[in-house]
Amino acid sequence: MTTTPQPRRIPPRVAKTLLSALGGGVVPRVGLGHITVGRKDEIDALLHDIEVIQEGGAAFRFISGRYGAGKSFLLQAIRNYAMDRGFAVVDADLSPDRRLTGNKGEGLATYKELMKNFSTQTSPDGGALALMLQRWINTLKTEVMEERGLSDDEPALVTQVEIKIHRTLDDIQTLVNGYDFAKVISIYWNALKNDNDEKRNLALKWFRGEYTTKTAVKRELGVGSFISDDDWYEYIKLFAVFVVRAGYKGLLMLIDELVNVSKIPHAVSRQYNYEKILSIYNDIMQGKARYLGVMICGTPQSIEDPRRGVFSYEALRSRLENSRFSNSSTRDLLSPIIRLKTLEPAEMYILIEKLGQIHAQVYDYQAKLTQDELSYFIQSEYSRVGADQNITPREIIRDFIEILNIIMQNPLKDMRSILGGDDFEHASSLDGDNDTNDAFTGFEI
Repeated sequence: MTTTPQPRRIPPRVAKTLLSALGGGVVPRVGLGHITVGRKDEIDALLHDIEVIQEGGAAFRFISGRYGAGKSFLLQAIRNYAMDRGFAVVDADLSPDRRLTGNKGEGLATYKELMKNFSTQTSPDGGALALMLQRWINTLKTEVMEERGLSDDEPALVTQVEIKIHRTLDDIQTLVNGYDFAKVISIYWNALKNDNDEKRNLALKWFRGEYTTKTAVKRELGVGSFISDDDWYEYIKLFAVFVVRAGYKGLLMLIDELVNVSKIPHAVSRQYNYEKILSIYNDIMQGKARYLGVMICGTPQSIEDPRRGVFSYEALRSRLENSRFSNSSTRDLLSPIIRLKTLEPAEMYILIEKLGQIHAQVYDYQAKLTQDELSYFIQSEYSRVGADQNITPREIIRDFIEILNIIMQNPLKDMRSILGGDDFEHASSLDGDNDTNDAFTGFEI
């Protein structure tokens, strides 16, 4: 028996975050590149979308998978990949208070969450909106000073920068609400130049969707529109074009927990939300959006249930359901819905091997689990009754981290004694079940 190879060191903060998040059953926002396995075909399909977006196009995808199957993990992996390659990203989880539309501002609440989580490579944890605006305006100011030979204290600089802003955003001003969008950026510039924090915060308030009446926004900023529950997606399209002007490759909008729409008790409210999805889908597929990618994660039931899911809205069902040529053996990863398959045992082996190394690094001990022990664990997990249909990476990861914790705190325990005991009842019959073991005779590392 040989032990696992020595790990590549991960920054301690990242390693601790990975272990803590995965042990708690949630997806970490950092360090996913250290543990990503499988999903090559799905990732390649989404990376192709990113190339399309970078070239000025747009893309829309549903990612479908059961709870714990890896939807959120895949979404976060794409998020990190996009930021590393110069994209801006906004993301939000839907909830009872955050939907795509509603009569109590639920759609606007989703927009506010997206803006709060506005992220770039230099601000990966959100809050990048103000920083991006400031950097872009400073870049324009520097260009104006060089082009016009102006110094920082000359009065003409303010006017010339404002002209530069409007010229740079000329194509944005032709879009819905684009003129007011550009005007608020000019207001932000003037506030920045004059050290007027109050005015600067009012401009940010507008961008974040925090105005609720036309009277207030007219009084405080002098513009005639504000972001509302009905038109928030139009402003996402504006931001997609704007971030490119600000030096980024495009904008990704990532929405998770679609199941919260299918759980809306009132059928009419559900239908309004699906109608909103349809309008976004049509907008993107018809080429009306630029530099924008939309990815929405949900369970198969939240998408395909004909009573409460997305497919209950006939216009969406007719656009999204599989053709008669597509099945489990002939997947079409260019279709609007990417359906996640269960990870193979060999892929999960690689994942737990990496987790074992990270656990040893975090708790400062020598990793000692052998390949045989790791294989035994994987066999035990996939040998559970119904595991071929129901096992998820989340369950396997949490089980494995729990075992690592037990072995670390109880040196006399080993993998087989734990899996064969009462700690994990599902594995207690492994050694005596020849049929189960036969199922893994082809399992190779």
